Amino acid sequence: MLWPLSGLGIEALPFWIVIIVVTIEVGIRVAVIGIIPGNRRPNTAMAWLLAIFFIPLVALPLFLLIGTNKLSARRQERQRRINKALLEATSHMDLSDQLRDYDEQLGATAALNRKLGAFPIQEGNHVTLIPGYKDFFIRVAAEVDAAQEYVHVISYIVGEDPEYAGPVLDALERAAARGITVRFLYDHLGTMRVRGYRRLKRRLSAASQQWPNFEWRRVLPIRPFRRRFSRLDLRNHRKIIVVDSQVAFTGSANLIEPHYQRRSAVKLNRQWVELNAKLTGPVVTGLDIVFASDWYAETGENLGAKLLVDLEADESARGGSLAQVVPSGPGFPDENNLRLFNDLIYQAVDRLIIVTPYLVPDDSLLYAVTNAAHRDVEVTLLVTKKADQFTIQHAQQSYYQALLEAGVRIFRYPEPDVLHAKFMIVDHDVAVLGSSNMDMRSFSLNLEVTLMIVDDAKVAELREIFQDYLSISEELDQQQWAARPLGTKYLDNVFRLTSALQ
Repeated sequence: MLWPLSGLGIEALPFWIVIIVVTIEVGIRVAVIGIIPGNRRPNTAMAWLLAIFFIPLVALPLFLLIGTNKLSARRQERQRRINKALLEATSHMDLSDQLRDYDEQLGATAALNRKLGAFPIQEGNHVTLIPGYKDFFIRVAAEVDAAQEYVHVISYIVGEDPEYAGPVLDALERAAARGITVRFLYDHLGTMRVRGYRRLKRRLSAASQQWPNFEWRRVLPIRPFRRRFSRLDLRNHRKIIVVDSQVAFTGSANLIEPHYQRRSAVKLNRQWVELNAKLTGPVVTGLDIVFASDWYAETGENLGAKLLVDLEADESARGGSLAQVVPSGPGFPDENNLRLFNDLIYQAVDRLIIVTPYLVPDDSLLYAVTNAAHRDVEVTLLVTKKADQFTIQHAQQSYYQALLEAGVRIFRYPEPDVLHAKFMIVDHDVAVLGSSNMDMRSFSLNLEVTLMIVDDAKVAELREIFQDYLSISEELDQQQWAARPLGTKYLDNVFRLTSALQ
Protein backbone atom coordinates (compact mmCIF):
# COMPACT_ATOMS: atom_id res chain seq x y z
CA MET A 1 0.00 0.00 0.00
CA LEU A 2 1.05 3.57 -0.57
CA TRP A 3 0.55 4.55 3.03
CA PRO A 4 1.60 2.22 5.90
CA LEU A 5 -1.84 2.03 7.49
CA SER A 6 -1.20 -1.31 9.14
CA GLY A 7 1.55 0.20 11.22
CA LEU A 8 -0.87 2.83 12.52
CA GLY A 9 -3.51 0.24 13.46
CA ILE A 10 -5.99 0.54 10.64
CA GLU A 11 -8.82 -0.85 12.73
CA ALA A 12 -8.49 2.12 15.10
CA LEU A 13 -8.97 4.71 12.36
CA PRO A 14 -12.38 6.13 11.48
CA PHE A 15 -13.87 4.40 8.46
CA TRP A 16 -14.10 7.63 6.46
CA ILE A 17 -10.35 8.25 6.84
CA VAL A 18 -9.60 4.74 5.57
CA ILE A 19 -11.82 5.34 2.54
CA ILE A 20 -10.12 8.67 1.76
CA VAL A 21 -6.59 7.23 2.06
CA VAL A 22 -7.38 4.13 0.00
CA THR A 23 -9.03 6.30 -2.66
CA ILE A 24 -5.95 8.54 -2.83
CA GLU A 25 -3.68 5.50 -3.04
CA VAL A 26 -5.64 3.87 -5.85
CA GLY A 27 -5.94 7.22 -7.62
CA ILE A 28 -2.16 7.77 -7.53
CA ARG A 29 -1.47 4.27 -8.84
CA VAL A 30 -3.94 4.69 -11.68
CA ALA A 31 -2.57 8.16 -12.47
CA VAL A 32 1.09 7.13 -12.68
CA ILE A 33 0.24 4.26 -15.03
CA GLY A 34 -1.09 6.83 -17.49
CA ILE A 35 1.44 9.60 -16.81
CA ILE A 36 4.85 7.99 -16.46
CA PRO A 37 5.00 6.17 -19.86
CA GLY A 38 4.47 9.46 -21.70
CA ASN A 39 7.54 10.33 -23.87
CA ARG A 40 9.75 7.85 -22.00
CA ARG A 41 11.45 4.68 -23.11
CA PRO A 42 9.34 1.63 -22.15
CA ASN A 43 12.11 0.23 -19.93
CA THR A 44 12.49 3.58 -18.16
CA ALA A 45 8.75 3.87 -17.60
CA MET A 46 8.56 0.30 -16.32
CA ALA A 47 11.43 0.86 -13.90
CA TRP A 48 9.71 3.91 -12.44
CA LEU A 49 6.37 2.12 -12.17
CA LEU A 50 7.92 -0.88 -10.43
CA ALA A 51 9.76 1.40 -8.01
CA ILE A 52 6.60 3.35 -7.20
CA PHE A 53 4.52 0.20 -6.72
CA PHE A 54 7.07 -1.58 -4.51
CA ILE A 55 8.66 1.32 -2.57
CA PRO A 56 6.19 4.15 -3.04
CA LEU A 57 7.22 6.28 -0.09
CA VAL A 58 10.72 6.55 -1.58
CA ALA A 59 10.09 6.30 -5.31
CA LEU A 60 7.17 8.71 -5.67
CA PRO A 61 8.98 11.73 -4.14
CA LEU A 62 12.08 10.76 -6.11
CA PHE A 63 10.08 10.71 -9.34
CA LEU A 64 8.60 14.13 -8.58
CA LEU A 65 12.16 15.42 -8.00
CA ILE A 66 14.05 13.84 -10.91
CA GLY A 67 11.39 12.24 -13.06
CA THR A 68 11.72 14.68 -15.95
CA ASN A 69 14.85 15.17 -18.04
CA LYS A 70 13.87 18.54 -19.48
CA LEU A 71 15.69 21.79 -18.92
CA SER A 72 13.71 24.84 -17.88
CA ALA A 73 11.43 26.35 -20.51
CA ARG A 74 13.68 29.42 -20.66
CA ARG A 75 16.76 27.34 -21.46
CA GLN A 76 14.90 25.30 -24.07
CA GLU A 77 13.65 28.46 -25.76
CA ARG A 78 17.16 29.92 -25.89
CA GLN A 79 18.45 26.71 -27.47
CA ARG A 80 15.69 26.82 -30.09
CA ARG A 81 16.63 30.40 -30.96
CA ILE A 82 20.28 29.46 -31.43
CA ASN A 83 19.43 26.46 -33.61
CA LYS A 84 17.10 28.52 -35.79
CA ALA A 85 19.67 31.30 -36.28
CA LEU A 86 22.38 28.74 -37.08
CA LEU A 87 20.25 26.95 -39.65
CA GLU A 88 19.27 30.20 -41.35
CA ALA A 89 22.82 31.57 -41.44
CA THR A 90 24.36 28.39 -42.87
CA SER A 91 21.57 27.08 -45.09
CA HIS A 92 23.79 27.52 -48.19
CA MET A 93 26.87 25.84 -46.68
CA ASP A 94 25.86 22.21 -46.20
CA LEU A 95 28.07 19.56 -47.85
CA SER A 96 25.68 16.69 -47.13
CA ASP A 97 24.58 16.39 -50.75
CA GLN A 98 28.18 16.40 -51.98
CA LEU A 99 29.02 13.77 -49.40
CA ARG A 100 26.21 11.58 -50.74
CA ASP A 101 28.13 11.35 -54.03
CA TYR A 102 31.05 9.88 -52.08
CA ASP A 103 28.94 7.70 -49.78
CA GLU A 104 25.15 7.86 -49.92
CA GLN A 105 24.59 6.52 -46.42
CA LEU A 106 27.21 8.78 -44.87
CA GLY A 107 25.69 11.76 -46.62
CA ALA A 108 22.36 10.82 -45.09
CA THR A 109 23.99 10.67 -41.65
CA ALA A 110 25.44 14.16 -42.10
CA ALA A 111 21.98 15.37 -43.13
CA LEU A 112 20.51 13.73 -40.00
CA ASN A 113 23.07 15.46 -37.78
CA ARG A 114 22.32 18.72 -39.55
CA LYS A 115 18.61 18.42 -38.89
CA LEU A 116 19.04 17.42 -35.23
CA GLY A 117 21.88 19.70 -34.15
CA ALA A 118 21.83 22.44 -36.83
CA PHE A 119 25.54 22.28 -37.74
CA PRO A 120 26.64 21.60 -41.32
CA ILE A 121 29.41 19.18 -42.15
CA GLN A 122 32.44 21.11 -43.44
CA GLU A 123 35.83 20.38 -44.91
CA GLY A 124 39.13 22.13 -44.30
CA ASN A 125 39.60 20.88 -40.73
CA HIS A 126 42.85 19.66 -39.22
CA VAL A 127 42.73 17.29 -36.28
CA THR A 128 45.63 16.51 -33.96
CA LEU A 129 44.92 13.64 -31.57
CA ILE A 130 46.40 14.02 -28.08
CA PRO A 131 46.55 10.75 -26.11
CA GLY A 132 49.02 12.05 -23.54
CA TYR A 133 47.44 13.40 -20.35
CA LYS A 134 49.99 16.07 -19.48
CA ASP A 135 50.64 16.89 -23.13
CA PHE A 136 47.04 18.06 -23.39
CA PHE A 137 47.44 20.59 -20.58
CA ILE A 138 50.76 21.83 -21.94
CA ARG A 139 49.23 22.43 -25.38
CA VAL A 140 46.19 24.20 -23.92
CA ALA A 141 48.33 26.55 -21.81
CA ALA A 142 50.53 27.36 -24.81
CA GLU A 143 47.54 28.28 -26.98
CA VAL A 144 46.02 30.41 -24.22
CA ASP A 145 49.32 32.27 -23.89
CA ALA A 146 49.17 32.98 -27.63
CA ALA A 147 45.60 34.32 -27.52
CA GLN A 148 45.01 37.69 -29.18
CA GLU A 149 41.30 38.31 -28.58
CA TYR A 150 39.51 35.82 -26.34
CA VAL A 151 39.51 32.40 -24.68
CA HIS A 152 36.39 30.32 -24.05
CA VAL A 153 36.47 27.37 -21.66
CA ILE A 154 33.83 24.93 -20.50
CA SER A 155 34.55 21.81 -18.45
CA TYR A 156 32.47 19.40 -16.43
CA ILE A 157 35.10 19.15 -13.68
CA VAL A 158 37.74 21.71 -12.78
CA GLY A 159 40.46 21.24 -10.20
CA GLU A 160 43.17 23.48 -8.85
CA ASP A 161 46.54 21.77 -8.73
CA PRO A 162 50.11 22.94 -9.37
CA GLU A 163 50.99 20.60 -12.25
CA TYR A 164 48.01 20.15 -14.58
CA ALA A 165 44.97 22.43 -14.25
CA GLY A 166 46.92 25.04 -12.31
CA PRO A 167 49.15 26.03 -15.25
CA VAL A 168 46.07 26.40 -17.47
CA LEU A 169 44.44 28.68 -14.88
CA ASP A 170 47.75 30.59 -14.69
CA ALA A 171 47.65 31.06 -18.47
CA LEU A 172 44.05 32.29 -18.33
CA GLU A 173 45.01 34.85 -15.70
CA ARG A 174 47.99 35.99 -17.78
CA ALA A 175 45.66 36.37 -20.75
CA ALA A 176 43.23 38.46 -18.73
CA ALA A 177 46.10 40.61 -17.44
CA ARG A 178 47.07 41.56 -20.99
CA GLY A 179 43.50 42.45 -21.91
CA ILE A 180 42.25 39.19 -23.45
CA THR A 181 38.59 38.39 -22.76
CA VAL A 182 38.27 35.16 -20.78
CA ARG A 183 34.90 33.42 -20.44
CA PHE A 184 34.99 30.40 -18.17
CA LEU A 185 32.21 27.89 -17.43
CA TYR A 186 32.18 24.82 -15.23
CA ASP A 187 29.42 22.43 -14.24
CA HIS A 188 28.32 23.22 -10.70
CA LEU A 189 27.67 19.73 -9.35
CA GLY A 190 30.53 18.12 -11.27
CA THR A 191 33.08 20.57 -9.86
CA MET A 192 31.75 21.27 -6.38
CA ARG A 193 32.43 17.64 -5.41
CA VAL A 194 36.16 18.06 -6.02
CA ARG A 195 38.50 18.61 -3.08
CA GLY A 196 39.67 22.21 -3.05
CA TYR A 197 36.50 23.58 -4.65
CA ARG A 198 36.35 26.56 -2.30
CA ARG A 199 39.94 27.40 -3.15
CA LEU A 200 39.07 27.29 -6.86
CA LYS A 201 36.11 29.62 -6.34
CA ARG A 202 38.25 32.08 -4.42
CA ARG A 203 40.81 32.05 -7.22
CA LEU A 204 38.20 32.65 -9.93
CA SER A 205 36.53 35.39 -7.88
CA ALA A 206 39.84 37.12 -7.29
CA ALA A 207 40.67 36.97 -11.01
CA SER A 208 37.31 38.48 -12.00
CA GLN A 209 37.69 41.26 -9.43
CA GLN A 210 41.19 42.10 -10.61
CA TRP A 211 40.37 41.85 -14.33
CA PRO A 212 36.76 42.62 -15.33
CA ASN A 213 37.44 40.89 -18.66
CA PHE A 214 37.78 37.60 -16.74
CA GLU A 215 34.21 36.28 -16.44
CA TRP A 216 33.11 32.95 -14.99
CA ARG A 217 29.85 31.18 -14.27
CA ARG A 218 28.63 27.93 -12.82
CA VAL A 219 26.65 25.91 -15.37
CA LEU A 220 23.27 24.57 -14.27
CA PRO A 221 23.77 25.90 -10.74
CA ILE A 222 22.00 24.01 -7.99
CA ARG A 223 19.58 26.52 -6.52
CA PRO A 224 16.60 24.49 -5.27
CA PHE A 225 14.83 27.46 -3.74
CA ARG A 226 14.89 29.60 -6.88
CA ARG A 227 11.77 29.95 -9.00
CA ARG A 228 13.33 28.29 -12.02
CA PHE A 229 13.87 24.73 -10.82
CA SER A 230 15.05 21.85 -12.97
CA ARG A 231 16.17 18.33 -12.24
CA LEU A 232 19.30 18.37 -10.07
CA ASP A 233 21.18 15.71 -12.02
CA LEU A 234 20.86 17.36 -15.43
CA ARG A 235 24.49 18.22 -15.98
CA ASN A 236 26.71 19.90 -18.58
CA HIS A 237 29.34 17.28 -19.42
CA ARG A 238 30.94 19.13 -22.34
CA LYS A 239 34.66 19.85 -22.60
CA ILE A 240 35.48 22.69 -24.99
CA ILE A 241 38.34 25.19 -25.13
CA VAL A 242 38.42 27.77 -27.94
CA VAL A 243 41.10 30.40 -28.56
CA ASP A 244 40.29 33.31 -30.90
CA SER A 245 38.00 31.07 -33.00
CA GLN A 246 41.24 29.73 -34.50
CA VAL A 247 42.12 26.76 -32.31
CA ALA A 248 39.91 24.46 -30.26
CA PHE A 249 40.30 21.47 -27.97
CA THR A 250 37.69 18.88 -27.15
CA GLY A 251 37.56 15.28 -26.02
CA SER A 252 37.26 13.37 -22.78
CA ALA A 253 39.55 15.21 -20.34
CA ASN A 254 38.34 17.48 -17.60
CA LEU A 255 40.55 20.27 -16.27
CA ILE A 256 41.93 18.29 -13.36
CA GLU A 257 44.99 16.21 -12.52
CA PRO A 258 44.94 12.48 -13.48
CA HIS A 259 43.87 11.21 -10.03
CA TYR A 260 40.88 13.58 -10.14
CA GLN A 261 42.01 14.84 -6.72
CA ARG A 262 40.57 11.77 -5.01
CA ARG A 263 42.45 10.39 -2.05
CA SER A 264 41.19 6.90 -2.85
CA ALA A 265 42.57 7.15 -6.39
CA VAL A 266 45.96 8.28 -5.11
CA LYS A 267 46.02 5.39 -2.65
CA LEU A 268 45.18 2.90 -5.42
CA ASN A 269 47.48 4.68 -7.91
CA ARG A 270 44.42 5.00 -10.14
CA GLN A 271 44.70 7.45 -13.00
CA TRP A 272 42.25 8.50 -15.69
CA VAL A 273 43.37 7.80 -19.26
CA GLU A 274 42.08 10.42 -21.70
CA LEU A 275 41.97 11.18 -25.41
CA ASN A 276 41.59 14.73 -26.70
CA ALA A 277 41.91 16.54 -29.99
CA LYS A 278 43.35 19.88 -31.05
CA LEU A 279 41.42 21.34 -33.97
CA THR A 280 41.76 24.07 -36.56
CA GLY A 281 39.38 24.94 -39.38
CA PRO A 282 35.61 25.60 -39.54
CA VAL A 283 34.89 23.05 -36.82
CA VAL A 284 36.47 25.45 -34.30
CA THR A 285 33.72 27.98 -34.84
CA GLY A 286 31.16 25.19 -34.52
CA LEU A 287 32.51 24.30 -31.10
CA ASP A 288 32.62 27.98 -30.21
CA ILE A 289 28.92 28.26 -31.03
CA VAL A 290 28.19 25.36 -28.69
CA PHE A 291 30.09 27.24 -25.98
CA ALA A 292 28.15 30.39 -26.85
CA SER A 293 24.86 28.53 -26.42
CA ASP A 294 25.89 27.54 -22.89
CA TRP A 295 27.09 31.07 -22.14
CA TYR A 296 23.80 32.47 -23.40
CA ALA A 297 21.85 30.04 -21.22
CA GLU A 298 23.72 31.12 -18.09
CA THR A 299 24.18 34.85 -18.70
CA GLY A 300 21.68 35.98 -21.34
CA GLU A 301 24.59 37.43 -23.34
CA ASN A 302 24.35 36.42 -27.00
CA LEU A 303 27.76 35.91 -28.63
CA GLY A 304 26.31 34.19 -31.68
CA ALA A 305 26.12 36.97 -34.28
CA LYS A 306 29.87 37.33 -34.74
CA LEU A 307 30.45 33.58 -34.56
CA LEU A 308 27.98 32.93 -37.37
CA VAL A 309 29.92 35.40 -39.52
CA ASP A 310 33.13 33.54 -38.67
CA LEU A 311 31.51 30.25 -39.65
CA GLU A 312 30.55 31.67 -43.05
CA ALA A 313 34.03 33.12 -43.53
CA ASP A 314 35.45 29.59 -43.29
CA GLU A 315 33.24 28.31 -46.12
CA SER A 316 36.15 28.45 -48.57
CA ALA A 317 38.31 26.10 -46.48
CA ARG A 318 39.40 23.05 -48.43
CA GLY A 319 41.28 19.83 -47.77
CA GLY A 320 41.89 18.27 -44.40
CA SER A 321 39.15 16.36 -42.63
CA LEU A 322 35.43 16.57 -43.07
CA ALA A 323 34.02 17.24 -39.62
CA GLN A 324 30.65 17.96 -38.07
CA VAL A 325 29.76 19.19 -34.59
CA VAL A 326 26.88 17.33 -32.94
CA PRO A 327 25.64 18.87 -29.69
CA SER A 328 23.16 16.90 -27.59
CA GLY A 329 21.43 16.96 -24.25
CA PRO A 330 18.16 17.91 -22.57
CA GLY A 331 17.98 21.08 -24.67
CA PHE A 332 17.47 18.87 -27.74
CA PRO A 333 14.39 16.64 -27.92
CA ASP A 334 15.82 13.83 -30.07
CA GLU A 335 18.90 12.42 -28.27
CA ASN A 336 21.21 13.53 -31.07
CA ASN A 337 24.25 11.56 -29.95
CA LEU A 338 22.36 8.27 -29.63
CA ARG A 339 20.82 8.69 -33.08
CA LEU A 340 24.24 9.41 -34.57
CA PHE A 341 25.81 6.35 -32.93
CA ASN A 342 22.99 4.05 -34.03
CA ASP A 343 22.98 5.39 -37.57
CA LEU A 344 26.71 4.83 -38.01
CA ILE A 345 26.65 1.39 -36.38
CA TYR A 346 23.98 0.21 -38.81
CA GLN A 347 26.22 1.36 -41.67
CA ALA A 348 29.24 -0.68 -40.51
CA VAL A 349 30.36 -3.27 -43.06
CA ASP A 350 33.81 -4.48 -41.98
CA ARG A 351 34.75 -3.15 -38.56
CA LEU A 352 33.23 -1.44 -35.55
CA ILE A 353 35.33 -0.29 -32.59
CA ILE A 354 33.76 1.25 -29.49
CA VAL A 355 35.84 2.66 -26.63
CA THR A 356 33.90 3.94 -23.64
CA PRO A 357 34.32 4.03 -19.86
CA TYR A 358 30.59 3.56 -19.26
CA LEU A 359 28.44 1.24 -21.39
CA VAL A 360 24.79 1.21 -20.30
CA PRO A 361 22.93 1.06 -23.63
CA ASP A 362 19.25 1.45 -24.25
CA ASP A 363 17.54 -1.22 -26.35
CA SER A 364 18.16 0.61 -29.62
CA LEU A 365 21.94 0.80 -29.10
CA LEU A 366 22.14 -2.78 -27.82
CA TYR A 367 20.29 -4.03 -30.90
CA ALA A 368 22.44 -1.92 -33.23
CA VAL A 369 25.68 -3.33 -31.80
CA THR A 370 24.51 -6.95 -31.66
CA ASN A 371 23.00 -6.69 -35.15
CA ALA A 372 26.38 -5.55 -36.45
CA ALA A 373 28.00 -8.63 -34.93
CA HIS A 374 25.28 -10.91 -36.31
CA ARG A 375 25.91 -9.66 -39.84
CA ASP A 376 29.60 -10.54 -39.45
CA VAL A 377 30.98 -7.09 -38.77
CA GLU A 378 34.08 -7.36 -36.60
CA VAL A 379 32.83 -5.66 -33.44
CA THR A 380 35.29 -4.83 -30.65
CA LEU A 381 34.31 -3.18 -27.39
CA LEU A 382 36.91 -1.77 -25.00
CA VAL A 383 35.82 -0.81 -21.50
CA THR A 384 37.49 -0.31 -18.15
CA LYS A 385 37.83 -3.47 -16.08
CA LYS A 386 36.83 -1.67 -12.90
CA ALA A 387 34.89 1.55 -13.30
CA ASP A 388 35.20 4.32 -10.74
CA GLN A 389 31.46 4.09 -9.99
CA PHE A 390 30.15 0.93 -8.31
CA THR A 391 26.61 1.20 -9.70
CA ILE A 392 27.71 1.77 -13.30
CA GLN A 393 30.25 -1.04 -13.05
CA HIS A 394 27.51 -3.54 -12.25
CA ALA A 395 24.95 -2.03 -14.62
CA GLN A 396 27.27 -2.28 -17.61
CA GLN A 397 28.36 -5.80 -16.69
CA SER A 398 24.74 -6.92 -17.03
CA TYR A 399 24.99 -6.39 -20.81
CA TYR A 400 28.19 -8.36 -21.40
CA GLN A 401 26.55 -11.77 -21.77
CA ALA A 402 24.20 -10.66 -24.55
CA LEU A 403 27.05 -8.90 -26.35
CA LEU A 404 29.36 -11.92 -26.09
CA GLU A 405 26.66 -14.29 -27.31
CA ALA A 406 26.14 -12.09 -30.37
CA GLY A 407 29.84 -12.31 -31.21
CA VAL A 408 31.09 -9.00 -29.84
CA ARG A 409 34.66 -9.19 -28.56
CA ILE A 410 34.95 -7.40 -25.22
CA PHE A 411 38.30 -6.24 -23.86
CA ARG A 412 38.83 -4.68 -20.44
CA TYR A 413 41.47 -2.07 -19.74
CA PRO A 414 43.47 -3.11 -16.66
CA GLU A 415 42.70 -1.76 -13.23
CA PRO A 416 43.36 0.35 -11.28
CA ASP A 417 43.31 2.90 -14.14
CA VAL A 418 40.10 4.25 -15.66
CA LEU A 419 40.07 4.35 -19.46
CA HIS A 420 38.04 7.53 -19.82
CA ALA A 421 38.59 8.03 -23.59
CA LYS A 422 35.39 8.03 -25.65
CA PHE A 423 35.41 7.28 -29.36
CA MET A 424 34.01 4.99 -32.04
CA ILE A 425 35.49 3.87 -35.36
CA VAL A 426 33.27 2.65 -38.21
CA ASP A 427 35.00 0.76 -41.00
CA HIS A 428 38.03 2.65 -42.37
CA ASP A 429 37.06 6.27 -42.77
CA VAL A 430 34.59 7.44 -40.10
CA ALA A 431 35.09 8.18 -36.42
CA VAL A 432 33.29 9.98 -33.64
CA LEU A 433 34.90 11.34 -30.50
CA GLY A 434 33.95 13.77 -27.79
CA SER A 435 32.50 13.92 -24.31
CA SER A 436 29.67 11.40 -24.63
CA ASN A 437 29.70 8.02 -22.96
CA MET A 438 27.66 5.11 -24.28
CA ASP A 439 25.13 5.23 -21.48
CA MET A 440 21.62 6.48 -20.92
CA ARG A 441 22.85 9.37 -18.77
CA SER A 442 24.85 10.76 -21.70
CA PHE A 443 21.92 10.23 -24.05
CA SER A 444 19.19 11.80 -21.90
CA LEU A 445 20.54 13.80 -18.97
CA ASN A 446 23.92 15.29 -19.88
CA LEU A 447 24.70 18.13 -22.26
CA GLU A 448 27.36 16.60 -24.52
CA VAL A 449 29.32 17.48 -27.64
CA THR A 450 30.48 14.97 -30.26
CA LEU A 451 32.54 15.30 -33.44
CA MET A 452 31.94 13.15 -36.50
CA ILE A 453 35.15 12.97 -38.53
CA VAL A 454 35.41 11.61 -42.09
CA ASP A 455 39.07 11.05 -42.92
CA ASP A 456 40.69 7.66 -43.55
CA ALA A 457 44.15 8.89 -42.49
CA LYS A 458 42.85 10.27 -39.20
CA VAL A 459 40.84 7.10 -38.57
CA ALA A 460 44.01 5.05 -39.10
CA GLU A 461 45.78 7.21 -36.52
CA LEU A 462 42.93 6.75 -34.08
CA ARG A 463 43.08 3.01 -34.62
CA GLU A 464 46.77 3.02 -33.65
CA ILE A 465 45.84 4.66 -30.35
CA PHE A 466 43.18 1.99 -29.90
CA GLN A 467 45.75 -0.74 -30.54
CA ASP A 468 47.97 0.75 -27.83
CA TYR A 469 45.07 0.50 -25.38
CA LEU A 470 44.25 -3.00 -26.58
CA SER A 471 47.82 -4.27 -26.18
CA ILE A 472 47.58 -4.10 -22.38
CA SER A 473 43.93 -5.11 -22.11
CA GLU A 474 42.43 -8.53 -21.40
CA GLU A 475 39.75 -10.18 -23.52
CA LEU A 476 36.66 -11.37 -21.70
CA ASP A 477 35.94 -15.09 -22.13
CA GLN A 478 32.27 -15.93 -22.61
CA GLN A 479 32.31 -19.18 -20.62
CA GLN A 480 34.25 -17.69 -17.74
CA TRP A 481 31.93 -14.70 -17.65
CA ALA A 482 28.85 -16.91 -17.54
CA ALA A 483 30.35 -18.70 -14.54
CA ARG A 484 30.85 -15.55 -12.44
CA PRO A 485 29.45 -15.68 -8.86
CA LEU A 486 25.70 -15.51 -8.36
CA GLY A 487 26.12 -12.54 -6.04
CA THR A 488 27.80 -10.59 -8.82
CA LYS A 489 25.05 -11.52 -11.28
CA TYR A 490 22.43 -10.38 -8.79
CA LEU A 491 24.08 -6.98 -8.33
CA ASP A 492 24.50 -6.62 -12.08
CA ASN A 493 20.78 -7.14 -12.62
CA VAL A 494 19.72 -4.87 -9.74
CA PHE A 495 21.78 -1.95 -11.00
CA ARG A 496 20.69 -2.61 -14.57
CA LEU A 497 17.16 -1.92 -13.38
CA THR A 498 18.07 1.22 -11.44
CA SER A 499 20.08 2.56 -14.38
CA ALA A 500 16.80 2.89 -16.28
CA LEU A 501 15.45 5.43 -13.78
CA GLN A 502 16.35 8.34 -16.04
